[in-house]
Amino acid sequence: MSDDSIAPDKTSLRALARQRRSAFVTTLDPLAHRLAFKVIPSPLARRIADAKIVALYMGLDDEAPAQRMAAQLLTMGKIVALPRVLDRLGSMDFLNWRPEDTLIPGPFRTSHPEPGDGPVTPDVIIAPLVGFDRAMNRLGQGGGYYDRAFARFPDALRVGVAWSVQEMEAVPADPWDLPLDIIMTEVELIEGEDGTA
Repeated sequence: MSDDSIAPDKTSLRALARQRRSAFVTTLDPLAHRLAFKVIPSPLARRIADAKIVALYMGLDDEAPAQRMAAQLLTMGKIVALPRVLDRLGSMDFLNWRPEDTLIPGPFRTSHPEPGDGPVTPDVIIAPLVGFDRAMNRLGQGGGYYDRAFARFPDALRVGVAWSVQEMEAVPADPWDLPLDIIMTEVELIEGEDGTA
């Protein structure tokens, strides 16, 4: 398997992307890290202006911390939700969340809010990325949770959040992979061809 013409598979790309992400976050200025992802760029704010429910995620380890957007989203009058992993088969739903809420431990080191009034239907799904490319393809953790959520909520705006170092030349896309509409990094907002800034 030393043939250089063979494209790297998703598993090896994930390993490479995680190494690059970890090295980048380790060397990032602490102040720059604390400020990253706290402000929603104006083009994204315009795209989500009519959205009622925005699903975020709690960044783990060196993932881009999407939860930092919660304060601005709440100020904008949005309902914020977090994912709840339901099983090991790739199923999850979304539950209302406020930053002061206590979170319950879930599988795979995840945590989620109390079920409260039950699952909500997000208008925007903000997803973590292991890697991404300019064709708006997303390389996730490999469990298929967000792929299934995107398919289950086809009208939701799909937004990926990542550090800029996670960009790749090309991410292999399977037939079931849905491209992102927008990718947000600490330095740039990348919009798909359908984007209207």
